Amino acid sequence: MNWDRIEGNWKQMTGKVKEQWGKLTDDDITVIGGKQDQLVGRIQERYGVAKDEAEKQVNTWIGRI
Repeated sequence: MNWDRIEGNWKQMTGKVKEQWGKLTDDDITVIGGKQDQLVGRIQERYGVAKDEAEKQVNTWIGRI
């Protein structure tokens, strides 16, 4: 699945995002609003990982859905 489809179906995807990254709050999900860079940034904040690691996690997740 590509990011355009995820962004377009963000409301449906929020459950899968919460499953993958449980530390993200409902407010985080709202702020992210389907933007990939926002998701990467929030993962960095909540999990204390580098940007490269957060991007890797997001790309791996995209490949699985």
